[in-house]
Amino acid sequence: MVTILIAGAGRSSIYLIEYLLNFAPRNHWKIIIADSNEKAITEKAAGSQHVEAAVIDITKTAEREPLVKRADIVLSLMPPHLHIHLAKDCLKHKKNLITSSYISAEMKEMDKAVKEAGLMFMCEMGLDPGIDHMSASKIIHGIQRVAGVITGFSSYCGGLIAPESDNNPWHYKFTWNPQNVIAAGADGAKYLHHGKQVDVPYNKIFEHNKKINAGDLGQLAYYPNRDSIKYLKLYDLPDAKTFMRATLRHPLFCKGWQALVLLGLTDGNDVVETKGATYASWLMKRSGHSGKTALPEFIAQKLKVPENDQVVIPMLQWLGLFDEKPLPHGNTSSAGILFALLKDKWQMAPDDKDMVVMQHEVEYIHRNDIKTKLTSSMVVKGENSERTAMAKTVGLPIGILTRMVLNKKIKIPSGVLIPNMVSVYRPVLTELAHHGIIFKDEVE
Repeated sequence: MVTILIAGAGRSSIYLIEYLLNFAPRNHWKIIIADSNEKAITEKAAGSQHVEAAVIDITKTAEREPLVKRADIVLSLMPPHLHIHLAKDCLKHKKNLITSSYISAEMKEMDKAVKEAGLMFMCEMGLDPGIDHMSASKIIHGIQRVAGVITGFSSYCGGLIAPESDNNPWHYKFTWNPQNVIAAGADGAKYLHHGKQVDVPYNKIFEHNKKINAGDLGQLAYYPNRDSIKYLKLYDLPDAKTFMRATLRHPLFCKGWQALVLLGLTDGNDVVETKGATYASWLMKRSGHSGKTALPEFIAQKLKVPENDQVVIPMLQWLGLFDEKPLPHGNTSSAGILFALLKDKWQMAPDDKDMVVMQHEVEYIHRNDIKTKLTSSMVVKGENSERTAMAKTVGLPIGILTRMVLNKKIKIPSGVLIPNMVSVYRPVLTELAHHGIIFKDEVE
């Protein structure tokens, strides 16, 4: 019997587990689901006889390593900083590993040892990163095959709320890990624009607020995502003068979040004494309010928006930042306070639907010197707050690759990798299309 270890039974795991359970009987698979939350495991296991529950602390070697040793392959949906624990066990016990997160510096340092062991540590195998790499590589390799020279590449992706469930002034609800949303852009961003590297500090990330045309969805804003430059080599684009990976949001979201950044409310390094404090007093202290003017008026002046502003100030009011409501007890940071507030305000209702939007824009010169622009777009909607588009697009690529590896449908590449090789992206994208994850191309 083949044993699959899935570490993490959170929101993104539902489609992955369901997919593997569909193939478990015919393939004689045992699926071990490991998580600290027993209820989450039980819900995802759905009573299947092919599941073994493991309620563990993933950071404890004595609880984690025996499971890795038993497994034939390990899949990690844990928070990014925890993958390394599993990676070290996988190297020790010669197990292949698949994760949905960016390659960390620690993971990258393992590349030589992983190659020497003949193992595959496939990282960035989710949505973004993941489907973006695979779909981009398919386009890039296709253009290069016909001797096209790619001069510009931009990739945009966002986890959004579907229009029919969009009912707040931020046009946003949490469809994935809230902590990642709070920390978005914290390390700044780098990208290439007309041959020059652009470095964007955190306090300027959401000021960017440029837009793309997203078809029937209208215009969406984007902000640069992390370090795009390092993907130039991975994507094999030596002639590109413009290269950017970016995150999509509603334009008003970016305006509102930029206000939170400028007011210092996303700071995770300060210490806030919450005893006797309210949201209004917290905002007053962070913004330097002297008490001489009304708080909303002062904030409007500080943000340099009109006093009668009908956009940003109402967004802050909707969050309750001007209210004399007590803060939750316990010393924390401003980011911690904001996190707790937004978890409540941006929570999806049971019947809410999320939406994933991805778009690639590729500019290239064909061999007959004709300048061409290709736009490749994908939109996927969720079913409800549990069966989300985010969970589907993160989980299914991992599940499909797992099945291909276990059933020896591909020659397994070795090293610490991203899925930009044709042997991986071609069959995975083909199967994703059967699940409604489809790209539509337009050439102009």
